[in-house]
Amino acid sequence: MDSESTPVALARASLHYFLDKGTILPVPDNVSNVLEGRAGVFVSLKKHSQLRGCIGTFAPTRSNIASEIIYNAISAGTADPRFEPVVIEELSAIDISVDILEAPEAVDSIDKLDPQKYGVIVRKGSRSGLLLPMLEGVDTVDEQLSIAMQKAGIGPEEEIELFRFTVTRYK
Repeated sequence: MDSESTPVALARASLHYFLDKGTILPVPDNVSNVLEGRAGVFVSLKKHSQLRGCIGTFAPTRSNIASEIIYNAISAGTADPRFEPVVIEELSAIDISVDILEAPEAVDSIDKLDPQKYGVIVRKGSRSGLLLPMLEGVDTVDEQLSIAMQKAGIGPEEEIELFRFTVTRYK
């Protein structure tokens, strides 16, 4: 697709390659500057405006952003436990977005959150939950925190550590 950004084109190519060949797409030799550094990356798949898969890392786990995108795109399409794996025939109907995360920062008050600007990470011991910013239907800090805590299995009465982060979203 001509109008896709470089990160999204790489995500689509890696998922197609994996579905077609059953192996991981090698990182391209000449990656753009935006894909060279290290960062957490989330890849989200939507089909007919409905979530079809979303997998990511809040901190870098690979040698560069390009590699994070390649692995997370495959996971979003084939390993999100909420959905059946994507099949190659439906790939052209799937919209992909790639969020490249800035490093999370601890915050001491919910007053420093804004679901349109910041993603959130909640943590209680070994349990943690993350919610990206700018999600449709998540308009308040309370909604954002509630969803992140549910994902982590943290009850509403429990004390949490709170982190926020910004993303660069590519479509």
